[in-house]
Amino acid sequence: MVKHWRVDREEKYEIVEKWFLKDLEMIDGKEADTDNPYFDMHFHKVYNMEAYSCASKYTFARTLNKLNAMYLKKDFKIVNFDDTYLDDDSNWSSSNRDFLVVMRICFYASNLLCLSLCRLS
Repeated sequence: MVKHWRVDREEKYEIVEKWFLKDLEMIDGKEADTDNPYFDMHFHKVYNMEAYSCASKYTFARTLNKLNAMYLKKDFKIVNFDDTYLDDDSNWSSSNRDFLVVMRICFYASNLLCLSLCRLS
């Protein structure tokens, strides 16, 4: 965990606490159906955390899940998160695929428009 503060125009960072991924038992998103940045990290103790945004909370959970899959391959629980946004193969999962999502919506909208203009005999 990093503490951030600003002194005049200079930004300062200080490492306050470190955790090991191997010690992480679970991430609890608290409420999967609401847009909130709060989540709990369960180690030997439960830490209440607040992300910058709900999107960054999901990005953090996806990153930890990938790191676990790559290196530890242990039973890692992610609860109270919407699985649609946790799945990296989903079109809706990451903000860097916004263009792809918009293109698909435009494609479907143009198909609907063409179908509505076609005459059925």
